[in-house]
Amino acid sequence: MTSLTAPSGPAVPGPAGLPVIGSMLDLRRDSLAAFLNAQRAHGDVVRLQAGPPGLRSVFYAAFAPEGVQQILASEAANFRKDHPLYEEVRQALGNGLLTSQDEDYLRQRRLVQPLFTRRRVDSYAAAVTTEAATVADRWRTAEGATVDVMSEMNRLALRTVARILFGTDVAAAVDAVDRCLPVINSYVVRRAYAPLTLPRDWPTPGNRKVRAAIDELTAVCDRIITERRAAADATGTGQPDPEAAGADLLSLLAAAGNEADGSLDATEVREQVLIFLLAGHETTATSMAFTLHLLARHPEQQERVREETGRVLGDRTATAADLERLPELTMALKEAMRLFPPAPVISRRAVRATEIGGHPVPAGADVIVSPWVTHRHPGLWDDPERFDPQRFTPEREAARHRYAWFPFGGGPRACIGQHFSMLESVLALATLLRAHDLEAVDHDVPVGAGITLQPMGTARVRLRPRG
Repeated sequence: MTSLTAPSGPAVPGPAGLPVIGSMLDLRRDSLAAFLNAQRAHGDVVRLQAGPPGLRSVFYAAFAPEGVQQILASEAANFRKDHPLYEEVRQALGNGLLTSQDEDYLRQRRLVQPLFTRRRVDSYAAAVTTEAATVADRWRTAEGATVDVMSEMNRLALRTVARILFGTDVAAAVDAVDRCLPVINSYVVRRAYAPLTLPRDWPTPGNRKVRAAIDELTAVCDRIITERRAAADATGTGQPDPEAAGADLLSLLAAAGNEADGSLDATEVREQVLIFLLAGHETTATSMAFTLHLLARHPEQQERVREETGRVLGDRTATAADLERLPELTMALKEAMRLFPPAPVISRRAVRATEIGGHPVPAGADVIVSPWVTHRHPGLWDDPERFDPQRFTPEREAARHRYAWFPFGGGPRACIGQHFSMLESVLALATLLRAHDLEAVDHDVPVGAGITLQPMGTARVRLRPRG
């Protein structure tokens, strides 16, 4: 129920925290644990406050799937991406699909959507398996050695998305992203949740460091875009068909256009590329890494997946058609994304006063939903901390609320790359698991919330190549 006046209803419960600063220390120390504890102690709609008077931030969290659906889908127009986190991402990487709003977003979505049809995404399968096979071959020379699947999957996902975006310009793009994105990520999160921030143009060490990272990343993207457009003009090859195989995503972005929306200029193309580099590799890398690590900790589940990949693939390379033929692997991936959602917290800002779960939320309030918490909700998941891929059989999925599991968000702002992420993850994991047995060395991997879920330690596994 939405209204233009402040709604009535019972006061929203929440932790009192410490005198003067409220929950600031808990949120800074471990925000994911703070949200989980708030739900356990106070229920599915919680009010949190952090910081001293005058600099205090107050926000609301909704943890039940009904509240998540209201915020992301049924009342999505009332919950905008005006949260400080999105503004910081916008300032750092531009106004791409992740951060744009209103007509800007609708225009961009219409222009970019043809590049993410199932047929187009399926054409990227060869790039995925090529990069995954390279990793599997390198691992074969390391029998008995240990690798950190977090760093390994980050590099694999980054090389894959760079290959799909840039074609042959992989090396320069990968090196720049590898150096620059972690700097930008930590800067953005730090500023988004700080009670007081200095202007970005002040010459502080942090501002200079992130400016250099943004400039380097921008320069690499601009160079590749300029070279690609010049090559197209010189050869007269014209505009690639968005449904045809063979063209990299950058070429398709540069060619995207229609009568109603025009086309993307060079700045807009670069902004979409930067967002795709961020969202297209960190999230998928996290999903693949935790799937491998959880299977390494659960040999019986690993054997089920390996039997399936061997039976379905034999000695051939995986293809897009195999996505539907690997249900055990897909269930393991989904369960890993339940326990370790790549985007653990999603932020919005209420435009108008409303009610969530019978509690009043005022206009202008910052509101979050958290896959990290909802995916562990004891009312939705039996023994929620246990790794159990069988939770995702078709029958059990159909019986659950649509927003009990939402690693890709939902509603009109659901992730445009959802099918690509699932395709890449399943085909890459199948390639690696068919070739190797994995045994966990690290059993617990601490994590924190950044723009995406951030591993705070290693997830080492011991490799045993299969014959």
